Amino acid sequence: MLLSNAKIGSKVKVISLQSTGLLRRRMLDLGLIPGTQIEVIRQSPLGDPIAYGIKGAQIALRKEEAKHIKVDSME
Repeated sequence: MLLSNAKIGSKVKVISLQSTGLLRRRMLDLGLIPGTQIEVIRQSPLGDPIAYGIKGAQIALRKEEAKHIKVDSME
């Protein structure tokens, strides 16, 4: 499934990145490599962006960015 489809409160693991160029570089710089665990923390009031817990830090990604990250549920 894609990270953009993960439910709030769920924990997932990165399978692959489906992006190229600067977006891919940004994702890699944030630590989004295969095997990384991500917790879906909260959604903004308007639904976009969504806060994710990654390696002890919270980052916000827009759905447009999150749809390029293929994940697998850990639950």
